[in-house]
Amino acid sequence: QVQLVESGGGLVQAGGSLRLSCAASGRTFSTNSGAWFRQAPGKEREFVAAITWSSSSTYYADSVKGRFTISRDNAKNTVYLQMNSLKPEDTALYYCAAGRHSSGQYPYWGQGTQVTVSS
Repeated sequence: QVQLVESGGGLVQAGGSLRLSCAASGRTFSTNSGAWFRQAPGKEREFVAAITWSSSSTYYADSVKGRFTISRDNAKNTVYLQMNSLKPEDTALYYCAAGRHSSGQYPYWGQGTQVTVSS
C-alpha cells in the first residue's frame, strides 16, 4: 500500500503563489507516477498535473499550463506543486495521487488540502 499526506494549502490573494507538498510512504515502487487533482464544490474531480518517477516527464491540464509546476524528489519520496499566478477559479481541494498516468489509474490518494484564492 501507499500512503500520501498533503500539506501547504491555505488562503492566498489572486496573483499570489503557493507550494503544495505530498509526502509518500509505503510501496511507492508499485506506482510509476505522482499526480495532483483538484475538486471544487459542485464539480467533478479534475486532473491538474502528473510526473513520472523515472524520467520526470510532466503533464499538465490546459487550465494550469504556464502557471503551475510539478516536481519530485525521489530521495525524499515527495511530490511538489508550485502554483503561481493563482486565480479564484483555482480554489478547490487539492489531492495528491499515485498510480499510472499512462492508463489513468490512480489507486492511492491523500486526504486533500484546501486552497482558497481570494479575488
